Amino acid sequence: MYSVKVYVTYKDSVLDPQGEAVKGAVHRLGFNEIQEIRIGKYFEIKVAKSSRPIGTIVEEICDKLLANVNMETYHYEIVEDA
Repeated sequence: MYSVKVYVTYKDSVLDPQGEAVKGAVHRLGFNEIQEIRIGKYFEIKVAKSSRPIGTIVEEICDKLLANVNMETYHYEIVEDA
């Protein structure tokens, strides 16, 4: 079995309104050093061993469901469980 961690965030060219709202709140708390905050999504997935490459499976899931590839980018980490 494999453990997969998937991180999805907006592309740099896409405005992140939720991140901007959090940045405004951080500034109101007095942390004016903060220049940018971006909000993303995090997924933990357990994948059974398969004849298909795990990376291919994860990329298909990300492309078809977890990320809007027009606006978001993703990266993932795969760890084989002991």
